[in-house]
Amino acid sequence: MIALFALFSAFGLLAAAVTLGGAPAAFINGAGMLIVVLGTLAVTAISFSGRELAEMPRTLWRLLIEPQRDPALAAITVLKLAERTRKDGLIILKKLMPSLGDSPFLMNACQLILDGSSPEEAESIMQKENHAAANRYLRAIEILRRAGEVAPAMGLIGTLIGLVQMLGSLDDPSAIGPAMAVALLTTLYGAILAHLVFIPLAAKAERMASDEAILNTVYAMGAASMSRQENPRRLEMLINTVLPPTNKVMYFK
Repeated sequence: MIALFALFSAFGLLAAAVTLGGAPAAFINGAGMLIVVLGTLAVTAISFSGRELAEMPRTLWRLLIEPQRDPALAAITVLKLAERTRKDGLIILKKLMPSLGDSPFLMNACQLILDGSSPEEAESIMQKENHAAANRYLRAIEILRRAGEVAPAMGLIGTLIGLVQMLGSLDDPSAIGPAMAVALLTTLYGAILAHLVFIPLAAKAERMASDEAILNTVYAMGAASMSRQENPRRLEMLINTVLPPTNKVMYFK
């Protein structure tokens, strides 16, 4: 949600600057938007498959809406589960699973344990799921970065088109203004799309991919440890080896 608010704030500041400067309608040009926006989408689509592009709306929604998750809280959740299973047995997971609705990966891990999967098998399956989730973010990062590269280029193409139109209309002063508007505004549109939308979202996707990989690793380690009925204190030590220094936990004191 913070990302969505920041994105709207950035565009709001631009709109305010344009409005305060007077003549905001001068910054709206249909031909320039057509060249940059649709051109960027079309050229970016050439580089990727239909399936990869079809997954982008859902990924973008997650980037803009989902809050950043704290690895330390995820670690504490896993340690609490490990403590309960150590005390009451693995069957207690069946009762606790409904409370894990916001962590599908952890729910799947617990279900594997309840289904009788061995620790090694459960850990292997979870690692494959983690890898698949990371690949989804990797594709999104590649698409967004590619769009961030294409948008300024389309802006430059629009500028050249506008300049050619302007030079071809030197004998008609009334046509020079619109052609010059296309030349300048397409560069502006390309810069806005690249630096206010695509590149920041690519950085956000990269951060979320890293955070989710850590979370899923914590969940997989917890599932394997619970399956082995290991001491939760040992699990805490293992989890702290993968957590960032600022997120290390001390659940057992």
